[in-house]
Amino acid sequence: AWYVPCLASLETLQELCRKENLRCKSIGITNRSLKSYEVEYLCDYKVEEGKAYYLVKWKGWPESSNTWEPRKHLNCPLLLQNFLRDKNEYLSRVREGKALKVKNHVKALKPAIADYIVKKAKQRIALQRWKEELNRKKNHKAMILVENTVDLEGPPLDFYYINEYKPAPGINVLNGITTGCECADCPAEKCCPKEAGFILAYNKRKKLKIQPGLPIYECNSYCRCGPDCPNRIVQKGTPYSLCIFRTNNGRGWGVKTLQKIKTNSFVMEYVGEVITSEEAERRGQLYDNQGNTYLFDLDYDSDEFTVDAARYGNVSHFVNHSCDPNLQVFNVFIDNLDLRLPRIALFSTRTIKAGEELTFDYQMKGSIDLTSDSAEGLSPSKKRIRTVCKCGAVCCRGYLN
Repeated sequence: AWYVPCLASLETLQELCRKENLRCKSIGITNRSLKSYEVEYLCDYKVEEGKAYYLVKWKGWPESSNTWEPRKHLNCPLLLQNFLRDKNEYLSRVREGKALKVKNHVKALKPAIADYIVKKAKQRIALQRWKEELNRKKNHKAMILVENTVDLEGPPLDFYYINEYKPAPGINVLNGITTGCECADCPAEKCCPKEAGFILAYNKRKKLKIQPGLPIYECNSYCRCGPDCPNRIVQKGTPYSLCIFRTNNGRGWGVKTLQKIKTNSFVMEYVGEVITSEEAERRGQLYDNQGNTYLFDLDYDSDEFTVDAARYGNVSHFVNHSCDPNLQVFNVFIDNLDLRLPRIALFSTRTIKAGEELTFDYQMKGSIDLTSDSAEGLSPSKKRIRTVCKCGAVCCRGYLN
């Protein structure tokens, strides 16, 4: 047996049931709840005979069931606050930032204002659902928030959150490693990095101590050491709460940290579909025309595979480029020692303040302390159409490629 997951929200399904006068216990529509009412958002405002009324959208009911309710019947201060804020936001934008004078004697809102308020309410609900979905799917403890105070853009329609590589058919991202270190207290003489011919990547404070271009070998699932091993950093996932936010300068979505991040700290992995370089070339032509940059070559040892985070990815999908970035890319090997298929980890290059946007150089050729010419082999796929850079850095090169 097989099934297709329902993409409709619970409220949408409830609306359909109520519209058709159907009962469905599994989604909460029973004889008792069939006539239950809860305010979902406020749509409009008017004054009649000196009394204020709000047009109410009822949760789980179709819009055809919207009703005008007097202010005294509404026990929803947060929704009233959102309504007034959205109204003032629309008016201030129309007046291009001029001093806002809200008239207290308005008897009805203009249709354009009411339309904006409804769209903003629907966006708020959609972003809240998206945030809940992201936090259900993530495999790390830190929270993911979503914020858009710039426009009416909602969640991306064709993006699916994943925590690890999604290999294309025929590609094996796990090479069947069957051995690990025997250290009782890592790092010992024969710990994983030394067995691979490299030094331990982290210091005693679990901060990065190697230069770009050098690989990171972490202890794996067959190692004797436990989860508190100082050589298990990337595999534990993002340790910081992050916020996906809408940028105000035309760069789409971005990511900012909600916590202070110290220099040389692991921030997140770059994950997506693992595809062949030939397939990446085909997709790259399409992405070029769209102005997207989601292809990342796994060319540490060869140029055979590419990570495509366009449709499948994690928070890193939304990290923007900067010619003066605060994140640096490193190749990581844990349960897969295939040099053609490293995991891609992003580490901080300096102290990052809470609320600051996270960025990395799509060419990996920045002028920061941690960058070097040896990092050139980590660059994303070369583009055929030049994409204008909007990073705003003093040292901006003008183009992403």
